[in-house]
Amino acid sequence: MTTASTLKPRADSSAHKSVERILNMPAANAASPWYKHLWPWIIIAILACSVALTLSMVTIAVNNPDNLVNDNYYEAGKGINRSLDRELLAQTLKLRAAVHLDDVTGEVDLRLNGDSQPQTLELNLISPTQPEKDRKIVLTRSDSESGRYIGQLGDKVEGRRFVELLGSQDEHVWRMFEEELVSHDKELLLGDEPLQGAEDLKN
Repeated sequence: MTTASTLKPRADSSAHKSVERILNMPAANAASPWYKHLWPWIIIAILACSVALTLSMVTIAVNNPDNLVNDNYYEAGKGINRSLDRELLAQTLKLRAAVHLDDVTGEVDLRLNGDSQPQTLELNLISPTQPEKDRKIVLTRSDSESGRYIGQLGDKVEGRRFVELLGSQDEHVWRMFEEELVSHDKELLLGDEPLQGAEDLKN
């Protein structure tokens, strides 16, 4: 029968051997260089990707500046007032317009009602974000039908646009301006919405 006195020397001997093995381990195993571990390289890769992404975004921002912001706010404000003056004139003349874009021929057919019938009109379809998609159409008054103006559109225009109609009466330019969803074979109505900002201008 094994006694406690015989187990103790064996336990002490095993512990002593374990300590000796630890003390005799090579120094390289106890503290290996950082570049031999995986986690430092993962962290470095994440940081490198972040720097590359930041540099690419800065390059894109520099090469493609935002041309929608006008730094000269004073001049822009004066331009808004001038536009409101022209829109108030259109309102005073009781102008209403219906615009139809033919899907097949590209013909622009405009019917103008009110106290102004100039020889020509200018219709601008302005993209809110892409100036290269802006379109300008000169409309000529029909000799055979009162209030009818005809023009030609070179290509198809669809989507949300600022629709601007310019004309003149007694050497004063009037303007109708609204935001519309443009689509061929769909009639656009101008002058059917209240003029925004007119109250402030009158005051």
